[in-house]
Amino acid sequence: MLHIIVCVKQVPDTAEVRIDPATGTMVREGVKSTINPFDENAVEAALTLREQQGGKVSALSMGIPSAVEQLRHVLAMGADEAVLLSDRALGGADTLATAYTLSMAIRKMGDFDLILCGRQAIDGDTAQVGPGIAERLGIPQITYAREIQVQDRVVRVKRMLEDGYEVVEADLPALVTVVKQINEPRYPSVRGLLAAKKKDIPVWSGSDVGADLDRTGRAGSPTRVIRTWTPSHERQAEMLGSDGEAVDRLVERLREIGVLPA
Repeated sequence: MLHIIVCVKQVPDTAEVRIDPATGTMVREGVKSTINPFDENAVEAALTLREQQGGKVSALSMGIPSAVEQLRHVLAMGADEAVLLSDRALGGADTLATAYTLSMAIRKMGDFDLILCGRQAIDGDTAQVGPGIAERLGIPQITYAREIQVQDRVVRVKRMLEDGYEVVEADLPALVTVVKQINEPRYPSVRGLLAAKKKDIPVWSGSDVGADLDRTGRAGSPTRVIRTWTPSHERQAEMLGSDGEAVDRLVERLREIGVLPA
């Protein structure tokens, strides 16, 4: 019987991420949100392991109050319970402060066997929070998992590399981050959606989990966004005609600008 905790994050459902120039934090007001895609793969991996081994899947998220909707999605997929960590004091956290606060919440959740996280969040792309949690908890970590097996208190992971894969084992409890190639997340059933609406999702503050508030939120974040900008590229177009000599003119023009050798 396994107790698996899955960390999930609410992310903007858009590629147009906006940063508040005054605070250096992401603007979430008025932006549609969704569950981080890699985290959805982690949820599916947790549910599959539970079906194989038995046990319980708990979801944990840190974010603004609306993140409860992403947790309800996870419950609808089949998770047994969910907890939201939400507190104004936690706002503006970088990956260091986020990993610390989540680790404190996990301690409050009690004994666990395995923590699963998505490879990275699509809004930050740092891939640091999962490993940071493992470091805070003092447990082994394995990243970039495309296959997970658990047997006799050992997790065996096929870990994706650029040119192949490697097989790594660790004793439980452990933390594993997954890649999208690991599975295809299931769709919530109608019954699951209805049940998820009725489930109670407790909301914990930083103080509730015993966190040192000086190590959370902006106060506990040593990194700062100083400035953001959108790269601009000057584009030019030149018509070379459509007759039979257009190819020759194109080759000559490419030679002139140095794309082709003279």
